[in-house]
Amino acid sequence: MQRRRSKPHSFEEQLSREKARLEAQLAGSPVGPERDALIRKIRQIETASHINEWLSSPGLQPPGR
Repeated sequence: MQRRRSKPHSFEEQLSREKARLEAQLAGSPVGPERDALIRKIRQIETASHINEWLSSPGLQPPGR
């Protein structure tokens, strides 16, 4: 019997799921270096999301030669 393969998740879905997971961890973490690392990771995910939006925008044009 073959297993059904689920539809691959988009990059944005993966980013938002990871961000939600990290934010849940952040809510229960005490002040300290581990919390700072979680905040850094969340900011990196937000930056990746913004870059992905920019790269996916219809107005983005390749450089001319």
